[in-house]
Parts: sequence; C-alpha cells; structure tokens
Amino acid sequence: MDLQHIRQDFPLLRDNKIVYFDSACQSLRSQSVIDKIVEYYTDYPACGGRSMHKLAARVTEEVDAARATIAKFLNAKKKEEIIFTRNTTEGINLIANSLGFKSGDIVVTSDKEHNSNLIPWQVLAEKLGIKHLIVKSLPDNTFDLAAFETLLKKNKVKLVSIVQTSNLDGVTNPIEQIINVAHQHQALVSIDAAQSAPHEKIDVQKLDADFVVFSGHKMLGPSGTGILYGKQKLLDNLQPFLVGGDTVASSTYTEHEFLPVPEKFEAGLQDYAGIIGLAEAVRYLQKVGLEKIAQQEEELNEYLTTELLKLPKVKILGPEDAKQRGGIVSFYVEKVDVHQIALMLSEQGIMVRSGQHCVHSWFNAHQLKGSVRVSFYFYNTKEEVDRFVRELKKIMNVLL
Repeated sequence: MDLQHIRQDFPLLRDNKIVYFDSACQSLRSQSVIDKIVEYYTDYPACGGRSMHKLAARVTEEVDAARATIAKFLNAKKKEEIIFTRNTTEGINLIANSLGFKSGDIVVTSDKEHNSNLIPWQVLAEKLGIKHLIVKSLPDNTFDLAAFETLLKKNKVKLVSIVQTSNLDGVTNPIEQIINVAHQHQALVSIDAAQSAPHEKIDVQKLDADFVVFSGHKMLGPSGTGILYGKQKLLDNLQPFLVGGDTVASSTYTEHEFLPVPEKFEAGLQDYAGIIGLAEAVRYLQKVGLEKIAQQEEELNEYLTTELLKLPKVKILGPEDAKQRGGIVSFYVEKVDVHQIALMLSEQGIMVRSGQHCVHSWFNAHQLKGSVRVSFYFYNTKEEVDRFVRELKKIMNVLL
C-alpha cells in the first residue's frame, strides 16, 4: 500500500499538520468522492426518477449504477435488495417499525450495542410490549456464544439484532456463527455493520444475512447516507416505515398502491449527490483493497497497544491482544478526565474521540465515565502514532 500516494488523495492530510484518529466516528473523504459530489451539483443537479428531461435521466442512471455498485460490494443477489437510507440508525429503525412486531415478540442484542441498536427496541418494549433480551459479554469483552445459544434454546426469538464490530473497543463478533445459531432456532438476524463494512468484506450470501445496515460517512462516503440490505423475500413483506412521494405507483383520495422494493422504502426526494458519492467511495475502497485496509489497521493497533502498555495507569478496553480490536484502541488513564486528554491532544493537532461513544449503557453498567478512543483507517501511519504517544506522555506528565 503506497501510503504517501494515498494520503495525497485526502485534502486534510496533504500537509501532515492534522493527525486524524477519529474515523470510527466519521472517516475523511477522498478527493475523488468530493469531485463526484460536486459533479452532481455542477453537471446534472436535477430530480431522479421524476422528470423526463436529460438531466433527470442522468441522475436516474447514476443512482441506479450506485445501487448496482453497492449490491456487488455486498454480493447481494440483486440490486433491488439495496435500500438507500440516511445512516445505520435509520436502517435499524426501518426494520424495527416495519417487521410487524407485536406484544411478546423477542428481540436479542448484545450488551455493547450503540444506542442506534438499543433505543429502538426499548421504545418498542414500551409501546408494543416486546421483550428485549441482552447477551452479556465474556470478561475480556468478547461475545459469549455459549450464552447466546442457551438463550435461543430457551426463548422463541423473532429477531437477533447484533453489532458486527463494536465501536466501543473494536472487537468483532463471530457473526457467521451467530447467524447459524439464530437460523437454527428460526430467528432472523439484522447486522449492524457500521464499523465493519468500511474495513472488511461482507458477503451477504455467504453469511446468509437477513438484514445488514451501515453508514456511508464511516467509509469515505458523504454524511447523511446509509444502506439497508435485506433479502428480497423479507423486504417484500415489510411494511413501509416512511411513506409519501416516490413510494407509490398511484393514489386516490382514499387509496394508494405502493411501488415494489426498493422504491417503497425510499420516500421523498433522495440525497442524489450523497448516493452517487457513496458509490464512488465504495469504488475507491475496492481499489485500495479491504484486506490491505484491515492489515494496515491491525499493524497500527499493535504498534500503539505496545506503547500504551508501557505507560502507568493506562487501561485498554477489550482484549489486550490488538488483533482482536481491529482499528480501535479505546483506553482511559486512571483519575484523569478523558475529555481533558482529548482537548489537549486537539491543541497539538491530534483528533480523537472521548466519552461514552453512544454506548452509554455499557459504560454505566461498568461504572466508567468514558474512554479516549483512537480509531485508525488505512490513511494513518506509524509516524502519526509516534506523534500521538509523544503528546500523550507530555499530557500525562502534566495531569498526573
């Protein structure tokens, strides 16, 4: 991987002044993605699928090509299984509000879910009386597959909604085994792939995944873009969550006829620039290679982990083995405010995330106020890690 060449593709990194270690929140965008967005607004800024003129036809073609690109990226059987959303959160809410839950239905999640995959089920428990069961992690914060299997044996579960890679500590759950166990017990599976789709190959047919949701903004794509993949037969049976313009073939004052999948789930004017930009981001990632991306992140994680373990009072969340934490190093320093560390790093041009990372439930259960989260992507370097460690040591000397 030619890092020097790649870094030139990202405007923020060209002068090496900024160290961007917050890609789990939102990745940077390559110049090619920025150019593709500008292309839409400059060359064909029109409505897709509505008007008959040639600008509209170009939009429709670009959006259709984007759908096909993302279907190929996931190895979906057909492009119609790809639904454009605003983000992972919307995709999960669509499933929660469209799958026809009723009182007594059971949804299972892990204890490390992002609020996007926790709050929708809590709301349905309050509104409809569904049951939400949680699988607790093992002591090292990895997934307890045995406890999961026992839970499914004892309960008739309708849906397992599970994160693939945690944004809390970078641990990847054994998703293939989880799906196999769930299907053995006639439960559907929805995968929160927000932190996995940007970093590793997801083959929905090989996994036999029922639903997969992820966001564009974590994988070089524009903010406000996301994907819901669903098996065609399941999507056909779901009721639309948001309805209105572009979801119906026809309507009268008293009746309506919904369009087929995917249009029935894509209400209103879409973010055409975002969708087209997301497809360009996917093409860029495929050009770089997801295996190379994962390898670069693992090397950086191991390098930083080794350095952090040398420092006093530093505690890393999750397994000590960096290979189990992908591109995330989440840590805290005993008796030091995590936000203070992040602010002081920012003053030195190093951008990290501090807090509870939208996984308040886990932090509250473990009586921790938060962590400093370093999240790598393929454009980061060992030299940046060295700079981070130097500045962290200075901060600790001041605060401890």
